Amino acid sequence: MHKFTLTSGAVVLNKQNKILLKKDPIRGWELPGGCVEINETIKETVIREVKEETGIEVEIIKFCGVSHEIKNSICNMWWLATPIGGELQISFESLEVGFFDIEDALVVIENEDFKHELLHCLNCGVEPFCISF
Repeated sequence: MHKFTLTSGAVVLNKQNKILLKKDPIRGWELPGGCVEINETIKETVIREVKEETGIEVEIIKFCGVSHEIKNSICNMWWLATPIGGELQISFESLEVGFFDIEDALVVIENEDFKHELLHCLNCGVEPFCISF
């Protein structure tokens, strides 16, 4: 049986137009998100994961699109969100958390695929994107 992973992540933009990032112990700086659990919607997942990983409560603004990691059999659902509460805090999944200017976020995120996902979310227009890598 082939296993396929479904995740849900977000670009969280605050009023200063800064992006919420977390530093994963293995992957480094990235957007918050994680695996969809049984009996959970992809929208519920992203709200839960952002809170667990960063301490920030969010409201979803819109669905941005899908990125498909072919070699890893992962399908990532992407959302645009805004913070509505909570305080920045680290977790076992995040060594550091913070809000970054877009330019700074693109510098600290080392994974090129993660950068492309961020840029697609920021530039998604009327239609959601669908990318594969």
